[in-house]
Amino acid sequence: MKILFAASEAFPFVKTGGLADVVGALPPVLAREGHDVRVVIPLFSAIPKEWTEQMSHETDFEVQLGWRRQYCGVERLNKDGVTWYFIDNKYYFGRPYIYGMGGDEYERLGFFCRSVLNMLPLIGFQPDVIHAHDWQSGMIPALLKIQYRHLPFYEKIKTIFTIHNLQYQGIFGIREVQDVLGLGDSLWTEDKLECYGCANFMKAALVYSDLITTVSPSYSEEIQTAYYGERLDGLLRARKADLFGVLNGIDMEDYNPRTDPYIAADYGPDDVGGKALCKQALQEELGLEIRPDVPIIGMVGRLSNQKGLDLVDYVIADIMRQDIQLVVLGMGEGRYFNLFSWAEGEYKGRVAARFTMDHALAHRIYAGCDLFLMPSQFEPCGLSQMIAMRYGTIPIVRETGGLRDTVLSYNEETGEGNGFSFFNYNAHDMLHTIERAVSYYHGQRDVWKKLQHRGMTGDYSWKHSAGEYLRLYEKLFEEKKPVEEKADEEPNPVVVDI
Repeated sequence: MKILFAASEAFPFVKTGGLADVVGALPPVLAREGHDVRVVIPLFSAIPKEWTEQMSHETDFEVQLGWRRQYCGVERLNKDGVTWYFIDNKYYFGRPYIYGMGGDEYERLGFFCRSVLNMLPLIGFQPDVIHAHDWQSGMIPALLKIQYRHLPFYEKIKTIFTIHNLQYQGIFGIREVQDVLGLGDSLWTEDKLECYGCANFMKAALVYSDLITTVSPSYSEEIQTAYYGERLDGLLRARKADLFGVLNGIDMEDYNPRTDPYIAADYGPDDVGGKALCKQALQEELGLEIRPDVPIIGMVGRLSNQKGLDLVDYVIADIMRQDIQLVVLGMGEGRYFNLFSWAEGEYKGRVAARFTMDHALAHRIYAGCDLFLMPSQFEPCGLSQMIAMRYGTIPIVRETGGLRDTVLSYNEETGEGNGFSFFNYNAHDMLHTIERAVSYYHGQRDVWKKLQHRGMTGDYSWKHSAGEYLRLYEKLFEEKKPVEEKADEEPNPVVVDI
């Protein structure tokens, strides 16, 4: 099949969160299965020079955005059997930030969505499926059906849209989006593009995509409820037949304690001796007391309420009354910057916090910690718990979304499980679960080693997930077969100018 991924970020080029990991890891797996997989992202100024120097100029053209005509360049790079395209416009993407600032996100990402569709005839690639990811590319399925479907080049292209986090929807004023994308008044009704008096890129994708996926089976069920649905649960229930949950994977080579270049010592499930050296090296690096007997609890991720940090804030004194050390890595809300800065001073030698995005340090935290805490309020999938288990670091999670699908709490009666979990979003439930996990670390080392081995030998690869996505791509063409198919023709090289 010919598949085009459209997203706002992809590892290793540019990353702000788990979206980049997915878009960076899944296409190469599909390409190894023999499919023609290509990916398109914006050419942000944050993309390192080591990558931009490898790019070649593919084409350029002008994009009509209301009364504006904007330059669009397309740069190309081949990596891991995948063709990567980068949408170049210095005005929109040459800024010192990726997104979230500036007040014109609707125009920047609207430009990206239209550019993706306009470039296809010019680069000679007519995909069977466009797989769009999160709100930043959400207008692609809508524009395709509303403004492009009547053109022969586009009439057979199908779309799949993946929700990585329903909380972030791309909500803007209707008039501003109309001005940029030329979408008439008749489209702004509650069954089409209008959403509570606003334009909503996420809703546009949910209405106009042929199929919708989320990044875990549990999250696909949760978002159909009012609690998790972010005011879109009614629409998601209406499209339940077209909604599927496909669990994310991780890059098993990048996160491999046997070969990881970022950690102090290599180790594996049958020989975890190197993990003790990684623990000591982490303590030394972060200024913690050098104690092999004390369990280290790690947290890596965005510092926000979504990640359950308000629970940690509520009982941090109770957590630290135990004989543990705490390591935190991430960026986010000032409230949690203040919390962990205070804790670092209050519990000298026992708490270390680093407020940055540091891929190498994250690897060392996964390898050097004993426990990994993820008490999320909601978690579409979560990659950190899978990475932690890969490194023999036992997760403590709240039972929600992908955490529920990947971590089974240890059952003393049956001996089943690969971590520890709690159900209610409650600080003391979390505290008791931490206490339970620490008691196993100190008092039942045979169980502890069993949990480590199960985590390290689990299959978190993309292979199974890639197979599920391929079945969904094929499903798009099985459901609607034309009565009379035309003979194969060369794609019409039309240049769209709307």
